[in-house]
Amino acid sequence: MKRYSPDQIRNLAVVGHGGTGKTTLVEAMLFRTGAIDRQGRVDDGTTTTDFDPEEIRRKHTINASLAPLEWEDAKINLIDTPGYPDFLGEMVGAMRVCEGALVVVDARAGVEVQTEQAWARADEQGLARVVIVNRLDREHASFAQTMEGLNARFGKQIVPLHLPIGTEAGLCGVVDLLTMKAHTVRDGQESVQEMPAELTEEATAARERLMEVAAESDDALLEKYLEAGMLSDEELRRGLIAGVRAGKIVPAVPASATRRIGVSQVLSAIVDLLPSPVSRGPVSGTHPRNGSEVPVEPSEAGPFAALVFKTMADPYVGRLSYFRVYGGTFASDSHVYNASRDKTERVGQLYRLRGKQQEATPQVGPGDMGAVAKLSETATGNTLCSKEARVRLAPVVFPQPAISMAIEPKSKADEDKMGNALHRLAEEDPTFSVRRDPELKQTVISGMGESHLEIMADRLRRKFGVDVVLSSPRVAYRETIKGRGKAQGRHVKQSGGRGQYGVCFVEVEPLPRGSGFEFVDKIFGGAIPNQYIPSVEKGARKALEEGILAGYQVVDVRVTLVDGKYHDVDSSDIAFQLAGALGVREAATQAGLTLLEPILDLAVRVPEVLMGDIIGDLNSKRARIIGMESQGDGTTIVRAQVPQGEVLRYASDLRSITGGRGSFTASFSRYDPVPGHVADRLVAEARRQKEEAEGTRA
Repeated sequence: MKRYSPDQIRNLAVVGHGGTGKTTLVEAMLFRTGAIDRQGRVDDGTTTTDFDPEEIRRKHTINASLAPLEWEDAKINLIDTPGYPDFLGEMVGAMRVCEGALVVVDARAGVEVQTEQAWARADEQGLARVVIVNRLDREHASFAQTMEGLNARFGKQIVPLHLPIGTEAGLCGVVDLLTMKAHTVRDGQESVQEMPAELTEEATAARERLMEVAAESDDALLEKYLEAGMLSDEELRRGLIAGVRAGKIVPAVPASATRRIGVSQVLSAIVDLLPSPVSRGPVSGTHPRNGSEVPVEPSEAGPFAALVFKTMADPYVGRLSYFRVYGGTFASDSHVYNASRDKTERVGQLYRLRGKQQEATPQVGPGDMGAVAKLSETATGNTLCSKEARVRLAPVVFPQPAISMAIEPKSKADEDKMGNALHRLAEEDPTFSVRRDPELKQTVISGMGESHLEIMADRLRRKFGVDVVLSSPRVAYRETIKGRGKAQGRHVKQSGGRGQYGVCFVEVEPLPRGSGFEFVDKIFGGAIPNQYIPSVEKGARKALEEGILAGYQVVDVRVTLVDGKYHDVDSSDIAFQLAGALGVREAATQAGLTLLEPILDLAVRVPEVLMGDIIGDLNSKRARIIGMESQGDGTTIVRAQVPQGEVLRYASDLRSITGGRGSFTASFSRYDPVPGHVADRLVAEARRQKEEAEGTRA
C-alpha cells in the first residue's frame, strides 16, 4: 500500500448494535476494493477482522480491529468495533481516534440499544456520520420504515443519499440521488443504467429533500435555493459536504453487505463527504509540564504526536500498541517520548495492520494509523511525541467497570501464573481491572458484564495456560457489638517444664459508627507487666479482625484492659495474646453482636417509560429511593441507597429490565445494621462454610 497524504485519508469507526452486519460490511468493502481476494463469512469464521478464536467461536466481534483499504485515490482506515455492551470500551477507543463513523442499522430491527449508544458517543466526539441501512435483502426488511425510525429517534437531518431498487429477496441495486442513475448488482457484477421508471417520482421527491438540507448548510446556497428553487449538481455536492462535515446532515445508504449491493456507494460517500484529518483541522493538546495549550497540525512538517488507542497481546510479536498519528511522522527504529508517563521509549518495527495481517513499514505519516510492538512503558491512552516538542493529547475516556466477580486458580500451578496473566490482560483492556481484597482474601476482577469476564477467563486459559473458576465476590460485611460486656481471658497451661500463663480482664463497649477500634489501658499496681500490655492489645485486635459471629471483622469497639494476673516464670507474649483474644471474644458475645452491611449510593439512568419497573426492582432489593431527576432527553436518574449484597449482578439485571438502555454508577455510602432475617441467613451460611473448610482440612 502506497503512502497517502493526510488530506487523502479517512478514519472511520464502524459502529452499531450487535448483529447488524458490521463485520460483513467491512469484509465486503475489503473485497470490493481488492484488499482481499475472497469475501469471508462470519458464520464460517473466515472474516478478516474477526480473527480471535473467541470471536470465531461466538460468531460476533469482541475486539476492535483495523481494516485499511484504498478507494478513489484515498486511503480509508476502517475500525470494526463490537456491537455488544460488554465490549463498549473497544468502540469508545476506536471512536476517539476517528473523524467519522459508519453507523450500521439492521433494516428489520431498526434503531437498537447500541445504535443509540454509538450515536451518543459520536455526538460527544463531534464525529461526522453516514448511516448504512443494511440487510435489505432479508424478509420483512424495509428501508422506508427504518428511515422513519431513525428520523424519529435522531432527527430529520438523516436523509437518503440513495434509494433501494427492489425489496427483500428482489433487492438488486440502488438509485444514486445525485446522478439519478441506477447502480445494479447481478451475479456479483455492477452496472450503471437508467433508473427504473416506477422509482422516478420517489427519487425526485427524495432528491428535493436532499437539496433542501444541502441548501440549509450554507447561507449562500440557501439564498440561491430560495430564489431559484433548485441547486446545480456541483452546488448540491458542495452543500452536502459542508453539511455532513459539520454534523448537520447524515446521509443514509441502503445496502446488503452479503450481496455487495450498495457497497461501492458507501465507499464513495466516505471519500466524497466525510472529513479527512486536514479538513477536521488541528487538534488541541497540552504541554506535559506547564499545561499550556499546544495545537497539533496534521502535517508532515510539524512535530510528531500520536495517541495509543488499543493494546493487545500478539502471540508472535508480543504486546502490540495500536496508534493514530496526529502530527509529524512516526518512524521505525527511533526513540519517542511518552508524554503521559514522562518516559522515553525505544521503537522497533512499525506495522500496518489489516486484521491479524501485519505489514512492516518504515514510517506512518500524519492522519494515518498503525501498530508498534514491545513498547515497555506505554499503555492505552498514552501520547507518544518527540522530546523536543512535547505534547499530551487528551486520553481515551473509557467507561467504568460495571460488574465484579471473584476469581480463583484451579491448582497451585495456576496460582503461580495467574497474577502476572491478569496483569497482562488488564494492560490490554482498560475496562477490565483486577485487585486483591486483603480483608476477604479474594482476587476480584471487574468488567463491563458477565460475558466480558467469562471471555477474560477463557483468555487466561488459552493465552497463558491458566485455569480459573469465577464466582460471586464476598461482600465485606462487618460485625459490631450492641452493648457493654466484661469477661476474663485466661490462658493457663502446665505440662511439665515451662508453662504458659496469662490472665486478663477486659471490658468492651460500642463506639460511634466509623470509629474503628480503640484500646484503653487501665492497669494499675503492676497487675500485668508493661511488656505484656501490647500483647493483650495484639490478641484483642486479632480476635476482632477474625470475627466472632460470622467471621467478619468486628468494628466500632472500645476494648479496655482493667485487670489481670501474671506468673514470673510462665507468663509470655503469646500467653497474653491468647488471653486477650479469649477475653475479647467472651466479652463481645456477652455484649451482643450484630451484622453490618455496606450500603451503596446508586444512580440509575433509564428511559422515563421504564421508571416504574426500575423502582419496583430496587424495592425488591431492599433499596431506599432518595429521589428522581428528569434529564430532559427522555431519561430519568433514579437515586437510591441499596445494600451491596443485593446488587452484585445489577449490571445484568438492569440490562435485562431496560434492554440495555439503562446505565448506573455506584459508590460506597456507609454501613448499616443487617435486618434480622438476613443476618440469620448470613450467619448460618458462614458457619456452614466454616464447617466445610474444617472438614476439608481434616
